[in-house]
Amino acid sequence: MRFDWRAISGPALTAITALAAFLIDRLVVAVPNPAPLFVCIVALASSISGITSGLISAAIAVAGSALFFLDHRALPGYDMADVARMLLLAVTAAGTALITGMLRQKWIDAFAADQQHHATSERLAAALDQVDIGIVLLDADTRAEFINRAFRDTFALSDAQADSKPPFVALMYHGRDTGAYELPEDEMSAFVSKRIEMMRSGDSTPINLNLADGQVLRFSCTALPDGGRMLSYTPVTDLVRHTDDPARAHEYRAQRAGRERHLARLLRAAE
Repeated sequence: MRFDWRAISGPALTAITALAAFLIDRLVVAVPNPAPLFVCIVALASSISGITSGLISAAIAVAGSALFFLDHRALPGYDMADVARMLLLAVTAAGTALITGMLRQKWIDAFAADQQHHATSERLAAALDQVDIGIVLLDADTRAEFINRAFRDTFALSDAQADSKPPFVALMYHGRDTGAYELPEDEMSAFVSKRIEMMRSGDSTPINLNLADGQVLRFSCTALPDGGRMLSYTPVTDLVRHTDDPARAHEYRAQRAGRERHLARLLRAAE
């Protein structure tokens, strides 16, 4: 059987305090009424072990006070003032035990709910990292709260960059600067501005994004109830590229090769 020191610590401390106050008052020096100290101990007992421990400590505190007041009287028994003090201590100590115990339980429940929510979020994030669809979750300020593995790999976004919660604007400019998009340079600024405008307005119209490596992603923006956005980048290369004119296949490959050379020059410059 496991020894629960938390459950007995409050009652034990209350009993020790009462006994020490009684002995010091009787053998050493006069001690003032220890009732305030008892209330503090009751609150401590309830905070570390719950209402039951607090109520037991309160009962010990009242019993200890009864002995303490009895020892201070010249004649046996108690007068009305003593009874009033003990009743006030009983009500105060019991109320303290109940209130502190309920606050403790509320905190424990909130902590458990937070832990469960965190565990669920971790499982969801792990699941989203397994899909081949790029997922970005933006908060109301358009900062990325979550970026899954598919998006990071597709746009060459490092873990440090993704975990820094970059704004959506920064993600767009990152794609531009790394030459991720299959667009002429003179059209890139208009493309970035249009995408940012669509995201901010919550436009859910899907659009296809042609990447420099030949991939095609279908971009979709979903407005969330809290003002955030969920961005999805679904690979649709096989659905789109088969409609390319076969007679222009060489031209398409040449354009993509040019983009790849441009990206290589950017990477060399960065190094």
